Amino acid sequence: MLNLKQLKPQYITTDSGEKTAVVLPILEFQELLEDVGDLAIVAERRDESTISHEELIGELKIDGFI
Repeated sequence: MLNLKQLKPQYITTDSGEKTAVVLPILEFQELLEDVGDLAIVAERRDESTISHEELIGELKIDGFI
């Protein structure tokens, strides 16, 4: 996850110095979008039940993934 220092934002300001917009390098912007997407998935899956590691391994073997 990025922090503000890593982003190196540039600000668009009014003549009086009020910040009105932010300009970010495209790679940092894309990373932020990915982080937002990841957080949305976590929020959606928060109430899902869990299974043990052993059960997961068993299912993967049955499905032929390992």
